[in-house]
Amino acid sequence: MPTATPAALVWLRRDLRCDDHSALYHALRRFPRVYCAFVFDTDILDALPTRCDRRVEFIHASVVELHQHLQQLARESGSPGGGLIVRHGPAVPCIVQLARELGVQEVLANRDYEPAAMARDCQAAQALHAAGIAFSDYKDQVLLEKNEVLTRQGQPFSVFTPYKRAWLEKLDAFQRTPYPVQRYARHLAALPDEAPLPTLQALGFMPTNLRTLALPTGMSGARQLLQDFLPRLPAYHEARDFPGRKGVSYLSVHLRFGTVSIRQLAALAARQAATGCQGAQTWLSELAWRDFYFMILWHHPQVITQAFRPEYGHVQWDEAPALWQAWCEARTGYPLVDAAMRQLLQTGYMHNRLRMVVASFLTKDLGIDWRRGERFFARHLNDYDLAANNGGWQWAASTGCDAQPYFRIFNPVTQSQKFDPEGRFIRRYLPELAHVPDKHLHFPAAMKPAELAACGLRLGVDYPQPIVDHAQARTRTLLRFQR
Repeated sequence: MPTATPAALVWLRRDLRCDDHSALYHALRRFPRVYCAFVFDTDILDALPTRCDRRVEFIHASVVELHQHLQQLARESGSPGGGLIVRHGPAVPCIVQLARELGVQEVLANRDYEPAAMARDCQAAQALHAAGIAFSDYKDQVLLEKNEVLTRQGQPFSVFTPYKRAWLEKLDAFQRTPYPVQRYARHLAALPDEAPLPTLQALGFMPTNLRTLALPTGMSGARQLLQDFLPRLPAYHEARDFPGRKGVSYLSVHLRFGTVSIRQLAALAARQAATGCQGAQTWLSELAWRDFYFMILWHHPQVITQAFRPEYGHVQWDEAPALWQAWCEARTGYPLVDAAMRQLLQTGYMHNRLRMVVASFLTKDLGIDWRRGERFFARHLNDYDLAANNGGWQWAASTGCDAQPYFRIFNPVTQSQKFDPEGRFIRRYLPELAHVPDKHLHFPAAMKPAELAACGLRLGVDYPQPIVDHAQARTRTLLRFQR
């Protein structure tokens, strides 16, 4: 039913929180009545290859919690309103219909930078305009966007180090200041008569193993992980490369779906970095990498399907279906690669160091197109983010901006020896190698028959033989890129 006073609708997407929220703050500050809505977009959900998807379950749990937080926020401000309107269907028609039903004057949302999302928002803005309703969007999922960090010549950066210097200069206290949503929370509107929030099954999805993983959902889950990480932050620069150690924040999926504010994390990191904390300085650099890849995607949307460096668009990749299948199924015969792929398949997470290792292995040991690996990660990663995923794959394949040179090729054995020296990570995901001595764990194929017998391992039966010789693969890769 249309409201008698001016009203707005906040359309939540990948920003599932109600604190330090740009669009919500602007709506509450400008309008006396504000509704919040989330759409389980069938244009996205119907395209998923399986009805068991951890990301959908994560979003659903976070939406349920957000509904409760909005109700609590309203109560604490003395408002009878609050809560989240949830719809299931194509996003644009759902939002336009809801805006008309509520009689709002404006729909506000936080900006997205992926081409498909930008096209969706353009379509929504046009449809809303035709209905006499305004549409506005705001920066929220990044710290510095679009043209906010440019070279002195006014061009977008293509190399990270000078970008980071300019980014740090621009990242002042204002950019890190949270939006005081609570100050205006009394403007949260009472919800119209709505059906209960849909269950996961009502959306057409089944539960996954999400609840058995160390991945708490929603705003409370983000706070829990952040509090757990803070005592470890000073050692982040040393511990972050070792997958067998608890060295990283594990907040990537929360950043992906906006259950934590990027400004909050940057402010925290900047404060400690200013004291000389190396861990905080390194973590802040990782947040800069995130902005960097968003900037690259916005300026160069062709990277979704093409090499950032056009000269490497002519690289001739191999089809190699058997090698591809072995990589996908964690059967390469290189323990660190296989353990990393099992971690991904079993949990939807992969340590960042291992993402580089397995991407390098696919492109430079197996000679398979980075785009196939990128799509595989897009299907399985809980924290899949187009900008970062594309940037990471193109970096590993040496086709992207500021990528490692093509002649720098990760050796999966030495990477294993360096970053999992005691095999803690490998043994966790490859229990069949539990009794292999540390010195042989990183490449069991080098063991002699008596050594294999001593630890009860049958190569080719209990664990596969290597599917490729690394030294020979390296030579082929050099020739591939030189051509």
